[in-house]
Amino acid sequence: MVAQPQQDGMVAQPPKPSHIKKVIGVVSGKGGVGKSMVTSMSAVLMNRRGNLSAVLDADITGPSMPQAFGLHEKAQGSETAIFPVTTETGIKVMSVNLLLPDETDPVIWRGPIIAGTAKQFWTDVAWGDVDYMFVDMPPGTGDVPLTVFQSIPLDGIIVVTSPQELVSMIVGKAVKMAEMMNVPIIGLVENMSYAVCPDCGKHLNVFGCSHIDETAQKFGLKVLAKLPINPELAVRVDNGSVEGFDCPEAETIADAVEEFCK
Repeated sequence: MVAQPQQDGMVAQPPKPSHIKKVIGVVSGKGGVGKSMVTSMSAVLMNRRGNLSAVLDADITGPSMPQAFGLHEKAQGSETAIFPVTTETGIKVMSVNLLLPDETDPVIWRGPIIAGTAKQFWTDVAWGDVDYMFVDMPPGTGDVPLTVFQSIPLDGIIVVTSPQELVSMIVGKAVKMAEMMNVPIIGLVENMSYAVCPDCGKHLNVFGCSHIDETAQKFGLKVLAKLPINPELAVRVDNGSVEGFDCPEAETIADAVEEFCK
């Protein structure tokens, strides 16, 4: 069975009080490449530029947005809608971890329920006014990414990868899925691209040589950023203070999103 692309009749609508201008999906062909970090930093950077940012955590079985933003309170709701939780700087977030009795509870649900939950975060959450919403997608090309592609009107996607030999094949799967769904690709982000030597400043290829430029050329895409391994960022994500981190290397991602959405 071939997946069907976005169609006007299939795309779901958010609750009436919501006015969302642009929706950007952040995807990866596999887990462990820092997709959620790119999602959170993109929302932070757009927020710093004076935009109203939001994050929809569609990674239902691996939710990490509340942890990154230091959110531990539960989302509240009414008879008609669920209300997102707002971070210290005003970024709106919805994640399954904001609904579970305990944030350490596993989500042991079957595929259709997981996919339906991701869709409900779009249809049943009163997002209010949002300039840029970033959707943290689950890795791969399974039920949930397919549901998000089909039911949420994504304006474009960012593909996150890492410097490994198999990157071309993995990126290729994400690219082909986006093309099948008629969703434009803004570009590629290579995370963990290198480490900076604290003594001499030399770039060290910890995970091998980068192949992102060749991959981008192969698929006719732009390289938005090559992000270094940064221990401070990892600490900030763990302790919930990602909003206080400065990442100049990621500014080009925000630039590309702004340019794409003009």
